This record gives sequence, C-alpha cells and structure tokens, in this order.
Amino acid sequence: MGTFIAIVLAAVLTNNFITVKTYGICPFLGVSKKTQSAVGMGVAVTIVMALATLVTYPVYVYVMVPLHIEFLEIIFFIFIIASLVQMLEQVIKKVSPSLYNTMGIYLPLITTNCAVLGVTELVIGDMSQFLNGAAMNIGWAVLYALFAGLGFTLVMIIMSGMREKLNYYKTPKALAGFPTAMVTASFICMAFMVFTYIQI
Repeated sequence: MGTFIAIVLAAVLTNNFITVKTYGICPFLGVSKKTQSAVGMGVAVTIVMALATLVTYPVYVYVMVPLHIEFLEIIFFIFIIASLVQMLEQVIKKVSPSLYNTMGIYLPLITTNCAVLGVTELVIGDMSQFLNGAAMNIGWAVLYALFAGLGFTLVMIIMSGMREKLNYYKTPKALAGFPTAMVTASFICMAFMVFTYIQI
C-alpha cells in the first residue's frame, strides 16, 4: 500500500510532469484557453501515456534487452506512440467531432509530446525512490503512467480555469495573451512547489 501511495503522490503532485519536470508545455499553453479542450487534451494524453507504457515496457524488457538493442529504444518508443496517437485520433474524430476540431493540431502533436515519451523512459529508468524496495514491473509502470497523465490533466484544468477567469478582467495590452499565460503558469508552478516537501 505504501508503494501505491508513493507512486500516486509522486506522479500527481511531487514530480508532476508539467509543474516540476516541465514536460508537455506546448499543449499546456496552447490548449488551456478553455476548460473543455483542456480536459479533452488531458484525457487523451493520459490514455496515450497508459497505453504507450503498457506496450513499450514489455517490448523493452522482453524483446530489446534480450536482443541487446536497448540503444534503439527511442526509435521504437516513438513509433509505438505515433501508432497509438493515430488510433486515438480516429476514435475521437468519430466519437466527438467538436472535441476533435477544438484540439486541432495539438492532437497529432501528442506524438511528439515529451511527457508521453518521458513517462515511457522513466519507467524503464531509475524509479527506485518511489518503489519502497519493490521490484519494478509492468503493473507499477502502467500505474505511474496513468497517474502521471492524471497529474497532467489536473494542471491543465487548473490553468484553463484561471485563464477563463482572467478573460473577464481588463489586462494591459502589453500583458494580454501569452505573457499573462506565462505569469499564470509561473504561479501554478510555485503553488505545486509546496508538494515537494512531502516525504515519500
């Protein structure tokens, strides 16, 4: 149970992909103007993170390591992620055309989202500080990826809510748009710094 809590807290709060690791900043700033699109992007990234880890972890452990081709991991992982994103894009296009149109170019850009590639790399790297002595396996890997995606979604929703509220206020012309978004993002990151004091 301790390992489960440690992984969840690390993925969502103390090592959040956006506020701490600064992965996935492009969709964070680009798709967080409206809460609906932020939630959609967060859910899409979470699904891709979990599915990508579910596929890449066994491929790495049971295929690449025995064949001693670990040096090709990034090429393999990007190919797998791109395939998953293409499938997800077609599903969203069929199920919710409005969400598909809202996401625009950012949906196919999940392929090159460093947060997705980052989680697949992290679970095959050194995660011993979160495992409390437990051995890394596919279950822990997918759990970490799932909650990392939920942490990503949480920050996207917070950002979109703040940006929607700021639209009701008059902003100086020099600060309108992107500068205000950057200042808002900075405050969110500072707020999340509090969670780094949690002892895992």
